[in-house]
Amino acid sequence: MKNQMRNPTLLLLLLLSSQLCSVLSWKKDEFRNCNQTPFCKRARARKPSSSSLIAQDVAIFDGELTAKLFPEKTQENPDEQDQDRIKPLVLTLSVYQDGILRLKIDEDPKLDPPKKRFEVPDVILPEFSNKKLWLQKLSTETIGGDTGPSTIVYLLDGYEAVLRHDPFEVYVREKGGNRVISLNSHGLFDFEQLRVKRDGEEWEERFKGHTDRRPYGPQSISFDVSFYGADHVYGIPERATSLALKPTRGPGIEDSEPYRLFNLDVFEYIHESPFGLYGSIPLMISHGKSRGTSGFFWLNAAEMQIDVLGSGWDAESGISLPSSQSRIDTLWMSEAGIVDAFFFVGPGPKDVVRQYTSVTGTPAMPQLFALAYHQCRWNYRDEEDVEQVDSKFDEHDIPYDVLWLDIEHTDGKRYLTWDRMLFPHPEEMQRKLAAKGRHMVTIVDPHIKRDDSYFLHKEATEKRYYVRDATGKDYDGWCWSGSSSYLDVLRPEVRSWWAEKFSLENYVGSTPSLYIWNDMNEPSVFNGPEVTMPRDALHQEDAEHRELHNAYGYYFHMATADGLVKRGDGRDRPFVLSRAVFAGSQRHGAIWTGDNTAEWDHLRVSVPMILTLGLTGISFSGADVGGFFGNPEPELLVRWYQLGAYYPFFRGHAHHDTKRREPWLFGDRNTERIREAIHIRYMLLPYFYTLFREANTSGVPVVRPLWMEFPFEVATFSNDEAFMIGSSLLVQGIYTEHARHASVYLPGKESWYEVKTGVAYKGGRTHKLDVNEESVPAFQRAGTIIPRKDRFRRSSTQMVNDPYTLVIALNSSQAAEGELYVDDGRSFEFQQGAYIHRRFVFSDGKLTSLNLAPTPPGQAQFFSECVIERIILQGLSTGQKSALIEPENQKAEIEKGPLLLHSRQGPTVITIRKPNVRIVDDWVIKLL
Repeated sequence: MKNQMRNPTLLLLLLLSSQLCSVLSWKKDEFRNCNQTPFCKRARARKPSSSSLIAQDVAIFDGELTAKLFPEKTQENPDEQDQDRIKPLVLTLSVYQDGILRLKIDEDPKLDPPKKRFEVPDVILPEFSNKKLWLQKLSTETIGGDTGPSTIVYLLDGYEAVLRHDPFEVYVREKGGNRVISLNSHGLFDFEQLRVKRDGEEWEERFKGHTDRRPYGPQSISFDVSFYGADHVYGIPERATSLALKPTRGPGIEDSEPYRLFNLDVFEYIHESPFGLYGSIPLMISHGKSRGTSGFFWLNAAEMQIDVLGSGWDAESGISLPSSQSRIDTLWMSEAGIVDAFFFVGPGPKDVVRQYTSVTGTPAMPQLFALAYHQCRWNYRDEEDVEQVDSKFDEHDIPYDVLWLDIEHTDGKRYLTWDRMLFPHPEEMQRKLAAKGRHMVTIVDPHIKRDDSYFLHKEATEKRYYVRDATGKDYDGWCWSGSSSYLDVLRPEVRSWWAEKFSLENYVGSTPSLYIWNDMNEPSVFNGPEVTMPRDALHQEDAEHRELHNAYGYYFHMATADGLVKRGDGRDRPFVLSRAVFAGSQRHGAIWTGDNTAEWDHLRVSVPMILTLGLTGISFSGADVGGFFGNPEPELLVRWYQLGAYYPFFRGHAHHDTKRREPWLFGDRNTERIREAIHIRYMLLPYFYTLFREANTSGVPVVRPLWMEFPFEVATFSNDEAFMIGSSLLVQGIYTEHARHASVYLPGKESWYEVKTGVAYKGGRTHKLDVNEESVPAFQRAGTIIPRKDRFRRSSTQMVNDPYTLVIALNSSQAAEGELYVDDGRSFEFQQGAYIHRRFVFSDGKLTSLNLAPTPPGQAQFFSECVIERIILQGLSTGQKSALIEPENQKAEIEKGPLLLHSRQGPTVITIRKPNVRIVDDWVIKLL
């Protein structure tokens, strides 16, 4: 939802009109650009080789390489004033399992800086420290034309980390000498140190009538990072732009802004813009055909700006770097914090994602219902409206699992309350949905209404749990609730207190089937600078908001998810949707791409946005189907459902000023098309759930760019109109109205089978396909097996005991394989081994089911009576008529059957009917 006032009082309108007029539509000048951001402007003005730091006092301490970074001038021509301004910095290099290098640079606490610089807590997994490799010795080497030595550190078999002393530089190289990633190769490193203000100095910054006191003065950090063997770089969400990041500076690039990472409540965001949106994940991934994949992550929650530097940007620098390797240079700039950077060597794309999520955590395993379809609107008016919408889904035979309530369900925008005139019986309303296997989600935003009669505000005030303003008073900003304050969720005790508020006793009117939506948690402040909290607001231990801004929503998301876990006494997995996102958000729930618009361009850009989130750890993401703002034409809405059915998070949502757009309101034919799209999603739920488990264990995203599965095919590197779902499905969206043809690139050497028709297409080429309004192109990769459930119920919960279908797409070797993961769909018992995990392998004319779930003595068990009802064989070159099931020694018939069980006029395919083998058992089916 977005900041337009909903039935406000006249007083609130008068107070907010001057602030809100700026956000009624996208207005570029209401947000700062680089030239209006002093730290960014200073960093961009620096020239290559301007850094003069030298690494000295290199040693091993506590299993890490330590060194001091001295300014070069202090070695030759000491200047007393500069000495006072530029003090030695402390550097540490540490090595972790799987080829991860961590670099930290900070001020020396022994030199008494005015305060401790902020380090982002509770993002790195606690167990990550156990993966540290304790350094035993260092070696030195004089490299190239250097006059002095460099220190070499073992990183991984085949890889080394290098600390160049003079000038200071850190890089990772292959043992053969080729570089992978480097920092400060162009001498752009700058670290503005905290100091005491001098008489006459002006530290304050002003923007649009707001003043930032900046009591500690300039404290920014900037440096260059180079990726070697790279054809493209990706990552650093969130923004509505292409998957492959375009250069922002260099020859022929004029008036371009850096990619901005600063969580903001951006109204009707525009596509193809480097402007940052609701989330910030400072992870960049490079990929190229020659070298593979590498990654760089800077753990820093302050505002960040990143330039991707175009070829030739450094033509006059005089710096010589290896010319035999392609290279992409970048410039990283942050307002505050420290250097806490991670180098990931890859070398494959899945390796980099695995390495990154070993630091920040893999995605949480969601409940099964959360992967199904969600129906949302600002706002469903009352209990009668909820009941009518629910019954209409049943009347039109459209499954759904979750109904959402926006802020109008509350008592005067007081969260964790109900408007008892509109929702007099909330528990009964939820129980009626739960009786059909459905759930409800209510919105809970971080701004708390400043009302002494409101229990949350009263208690938070008494406990002094709010963020403070620069004078030390509870910060008072404006949001939906009017005058509001914001919890200091940086503090663990505040997060624990907030989590307790989701108990059934505290959240009166809630039931165990109710889950939560965190919106506006960037945080959004209607009358704040750039519609957010002032940078000089104060958190615990006088940490300034500027230092942790991008992580504020992350901590709120974390606390809310913890609350739902506590509510169920640790038994049930939480579901919490968040708009703001930061590194580590994947551990706490789902993300959506915010307040999009009902336009074809926004349908198109949803794909690279979701792909980018997946590359940076956030598997569970989606875009508002149909667009939040505006009224989509029926064709656009249908196309959005057809594409959105393949998003990891599948939700229809709309602004309260739009026309109602439930699936049955656009004529019978369009209702049928939308029903079909939603049915496809429910049919594929076993496959999606299996992929979410893969993400939960490895970090590899559910939805992937083509190059993640085909890393050596250059044609895939910048393709962000199509995407992979796991390794088996490829989906191509339709992004223009009245489309009759679509060009689809199918990678690889093997064939691809069209999901709806079973027609085979050759891989490694672009196909121009005829398309209609019934579906978007989707293909199963030859050599894969996909599990499905083909019977449709009202909700996913009612499908639990239904039989499975296996769709086998044979490759040129007449082989295929795939997996199925099943657990109870709701609890944490899978963490104790209570799950079924099977691998299906077809080769030499037989299908084998293999157990992948370890079963050590005493481990929890999960059992299912579900059977496999149909086995579809695509690409079978022989004409067998029956099959033998072992060890039962029973026969099953092979005959022609429908590819899609619910399709009346669909194609027929070779099918093993009713083998009725249980998914929990080992078995072999031989074709006779």
